[in-house]
Amino acid sequence: MGALAVSDVCLRFGAVTALEHLSFDVADGELFAVIGPNGAGKTSLFNVLSRIYRPTSGGVSAFGRDLMALHAHDLAALGVARTFQNLGLFPFLSELDNVMVGRAHLMRAGWVSAGLGLPGARREERANREAAREALRFVGLAKHADRPVGMLPYGVRKRVEMARAIAMQPRLLLLDEPVAGMSRGERAEIADIVRAIHRERGIAIVLVEHDMGIVMTLAERVLVLDFGRTIALGTPAEVQTNPQVVSAYLGTVEATPA
Repeated sequence: MGALAVSDVCLRFGAVTALEHLSFDVADGELFAVIGPNGAGKTSLFNVLSRIYRPTSGGVSAFGRDLMALHAHDLAALGVARTFQNLGLFPFLSELDNVMVGRAHLMRAGWVSAGLGLPGARREERANREAAREALRFVGLAKHADRPVGMLPYGVRKRVEMARAIAMQPRLLLLDEPVAGMSRGERAEIADIVRAIHRERGIAIVLVEHDMGIVMTLAERVLVLDFGRTIALGTPAEVQTNPQVVSAYLGTVEATPA
């Protein structure tokens, strides 16, 4: 049983087709990338996978479960986590409290026992705070866990969001342009974190990214979309030399008559 299976998915908004007969699968523990020019359908695909959009037709399953039968809030319990290109953090909360949000589906104490400070609730609170701190240590942010997120530089906030996703203990991690808007040094640091997540935790990762250098050094397989359709699927070496991929990114030049 693989981590993800997308079968003949179409997504239409009136006369506009965002995804057309899209099929692929991601093996358990695989680092899989999705690339394509602007408007290729990458964000639409992620919105289908995270249950923001319902496809017009076709099916999606994760770990053998039909995602179309689930609500978005059910995904965390299934083991699916997502980061966002434009971040989804709470600016007035600390780094630690933002990461703790990712542990909500793992908390069993009810509001009554938590409010009364019963021993079981206190133990659970300590355990989840330690797990959140460990996630912050993993991304290199252990020293200042109490800083309000809204005061942090953009690159650091990206790390906080990755820490929150890690703290969810996912089996499938959807990374939406994790290095967008970053400097070269910051991109390299985030790439190292993604590599470590994959290597040390064995999590299946689906990565959407525009930075081809990052994609080609991280991914085991790459899916290339153009206008919502698959134009290539294979290893990084295979897709880099695919004529359709070259044409989609660079365009074609017609010969000028002599």
